[in-house]
Amino acid sequence: MKIFNTKDTIAGLPYPELIAAIKNMFIAQYTIPLRHIHPLDSRDKDASLLIMPAWQEDYLGIKHVLIYPNNAKRHQKQGLYSTYNLYDNDSGEPLAIMDGNVITCRRTAAASALAADYLARPDATKLLIVGAGNVAKELAYAYAAIRDIKQVQIWNPTHTRAEALAKQLIDDGFKASAVTDLEEAVKNNDIVSCATLSSQPLILRRWVQPGTHVDLIGSFRPNMRESDSDLFEDTSVFIDTDEALMKSGDLLEAINDEKFKTEDVLAELSELCKQLHPGRKDKKEITIFKAVGSAGEDLAAAVLIYEQNTQSF
Repeated sequence: MKIFNTKDTIAGLPYPELIAAIKNMFIAQYTIPLRHIHPLDSRDKDASLLIMPAWQEDYLGIKHVLIYPNNAKRHQKQGLYSTYNLYDNDSGEPLAIMDGNVITCRRTAAASALAADYLARPDATKLLIVGAGNVAKELAYAYAAIRDIKQVQIWNPTHTRAEALAKQLIDDGFKASAVTDLEEAVKNNDIVSCATLSSQPLILRRWVQPGTHVDLIGSFRPNMRESDSDLFEDTSVFIDTDEALMKSGDLLEAINDEKFKTEDVLAELSELCKQLHPGRKDKKEITIFKAVGSAGEDLAAAVLIYEQNTQSF
């Protein structure tokens, strides 16, 4: 059994190849059961275990995510740890253990870029990143694989974190800056990608200009949201999987406010990948992509890492 540490896992997930692998996953036949969440008996009363399995003909994978929300305060440690276990689906033999945190961040950004390849304008060059956490740090690199990104702006509630991310991107060759006026930034960018844990709307419909693509990938629980309900009322809405309709506060609140109905979803990401829906229709259309993540994306990433490594010998 191979062990891929953080560095190895990063090296195995270049964005062009990862985006292609996730696209192939959505086209192929993967079995993706609902994820399981278990409260834990722990000194951290809010601790929980998330289990995300998926399988296809050749491989089976399970991501284990341990969430300890109070770690920063109690132990000065991060609050989430994750490992990914990959198995041979013909024999059950364990094949590899990988860094689940890296897989989660990179596959989330890659799926976001994959959707944007169908939904953002072909001439989109200006990207706004809302957030400065681990997923947000990956977005510019992922989007650069599908569009000619010439400007990146970053907004974050803690401005110093936005500045730190901007510096990182500048060091890597991007034209990047941290901004303080979120409304102005939303109005002046082609793509708005949100990767936050916000419980209050950050992106308001009245700010979003014709032709913008809005990517909402942060909220994955009913009490989390990154946009107001108006954003879903007169725009073209796409989702990653039908789990988004059950788990995302953005969609659930819009439904509750009677701004949106489940049948208003134009397509899931698999339907875009299979060319069952054309995606963006014209330059003035406002497109929305709401994602909560999929265990199939994790498996596609893990298989990419494993096969690249084994084929190199």
